[in-house]
Amino acid sequence: MEGSERRTPEPVGVTSVYLVRHADAGIRLRWRGPDDRRPLSEAGWRQARGLVDLLADEQFDRVVSSPSLRCVQTVEPLAEARRLAVDEDTRLLEGHDPRDTVSWLQAEAALRSLVACTHGDLVPPMLSAVEAAGASLPAERRWPKGSTWVLEFDGGRWSRARYLPPPPG
Repeated sequence: MEGSERRTPEPVGVTSVYLVRHADAGIRLRWRGPDDRRPLSEAGWRQARGLVDLLADEQFDRVVSSPSLRCVQTVEPLAEARRLAVDEDTRLLEGHDPRDTVSWLQAEAALRSLVACTHGDLVPPMLSAVEAAGASLPAERRWPKGSTWVLEFDGGRWSRARYLPPPPG
């Protein structure tokens, strides 16, 4: 059909996934309600507000979070500062299959840079998966609450990762 040629999507260049572990939410065992409704502590709110400055020079156009309240609250100040919505996705929930999460983030990173807030149990296997896919990672791996890993995606593959310590709480 004339005029209906299929176009190959333009490469977007290097993109980044800013993988944030949720900020401090107090002690899990002291919280009496459902764990997914556990809010940030005062220290956690300071860390969340600190993400605005920490990522001030970074480029991204989407903020995605685990539906758990502490994750959503961690990225709310950042999203508000950038005039972006916080999209919730169950692939970032605690206990989710990290292979599925990495696969989804890779598809997202092929299109754009984004912030993704998740839980401590997903960060280590995600870092391992990105490294196994060819990314260069520092020898020391850590993921305290409120910290960020910048996972770079270039030419259809993960290329490098760097660690950003958490803002002061």
